[in-house]
Amino acid sequence: MTESKLGVREAVSFALGGIIGGGIFAVLGVVAAVAGTTAWIAYLLAGIVVMATGYSYVELNALSSRTDGSGGAVTFIDEFLDRPKIAGMVGWTLLVGYVGTLAMYAYAFGTYFGAIFGVSELPVVGLPARPVISALVVVGFIALNLVGVRESGLVEDALVGLKLLVIVLFSAIGIWYGHSHDTLSFGIAQSLAHPVGPFIAAGVAFVSFEGWQLLFYDQESITNPERTLRKAVSVSIPVSTLAYVLVAFVTLSLVSQQEVAAHPDLALAIAADQFAGTVGYVAIGVAAVASTASAINATLFSAALFAKGLRSDALIPDQIASARERGVPTNALLLIGGFTVVFTVYGDLEAITEFASMSFIVVFGTVNAVALVQDSVPNRWISLVGFVGTLLFLPLFAWHLYTVEFHVFVLVVVIAAALLLVEGVYFERTEIESGFRSVEKRL
Repeated sequence: MTESKLGVREAVSFALGGIIGGGIFAVLGVVAAVAGTTAWIAYLLAGIVVMATGYSYVELNALSSRTDGSGGAVTFIDEFLDRPKIAGMVGWTLLVGYVGTLAMYAYAFGTYFGAIFGVSELPVVGLPARPVISALVVVGFIALNLVGVRESGLVEDALVGLKLLVIVLFSAIGIWYGHSHDTLSFGIAQSLAHPVGPFIAAGVAFVSFEGWQLLFYDQESITNPERTLRKAVSVSIPVSTLAYVLVAFVTLSLVSQQEVAAHPDLALAIAADQFAGTVGYVAIGVAAVASTASAINATLFSAALFAKGLRSDALIPDQIASARERGVPTNALLLIGGFTVVFTVYGDLEAITEFASMSFIVVFGTVNAVALVQDSVPNRWISLVGFVGTLLFLPLFAWHLYTVEFHVFVLVVVIAAALLLVEGVYFERTEIESGFRSVEKRL
């Protein structure tokens, strides 16, 4: 975050930038490949569940007695349930989810950058350009964060304004074009034929709404955080949901599901090309490059600070993020950035997106469950909506991966098993060391 404290306008801008930052350019094609013309319904369903989750975050934050300026899922579980091990597991899951999100942004950046400048292969060596460009942008932002270069609030406001302007123009012109050519489609027939499709796609779309909760990690940088966060969340999530619904509706009205499935990473640009030609294609590409770059920078910075907060609560080893280190912890930044590079170079967009979405479904569902058991939370039925939504999305999403994208399902299971193993060893380290000492004494 910036040096000066964030007010309501800056917090809303930060939250909007975090949500719309890269998701609208990177994820839409993946969602559309699953839901087709009902993609807008998928975004609406996901948005409703995320709005309810935002309510749970805000209310738990208002009840929290923490005075260190930190908040979020891990803090809530630790404080309200007094379950530090579960809090730690959720924290580790979030870190892995942020790595997936960063990899998704970097993937989209590399794709759009290559499309705008016509770079598909590197000269001389002949390697595909996309993985190299994606890796370089991550490395570049690691370096900038290490030397303390951050986006100013003014730059963030300008970028968010640019993104919203592009989305409004895209939606307005696209609806006009689709109406005049009689191609607008709400996908009613498809939703009746495959009613489960939008629910599965809503699970895929979940990572699109990541970003607003980053504000909760560093509340000392926010003016009157309780009031400011409440307003930022109540504005940013509905506005982002509306933006996603409009963009999905326009894109799938103008571009066939087959073409979106063939080029999921360029869905918006292909749609813009339908009604604005090369100008529209390039405009979307420029907006995508700027948005994903900004999202990489903000998420990398916030994820490293999040890791530092985990270390303050003794939930990760000191070697990963030292709580004594001022500013962004170097080791955390390098580890998160390093894993991001591996993911974005060797992963495909569908696998990265779906893995990250699964992580956030689990975390958001857990926060809603925490809010549900707190008698002091007003209107707990809202948290119930969030909890039931995530509870519905998770098995449907898992079944989709198992039956349609088994390699992603295996990847998720392997990473989850590895996380549980490492977490188990870390959180039970005292008992394990004690057991080893007892064996040594007997020998």
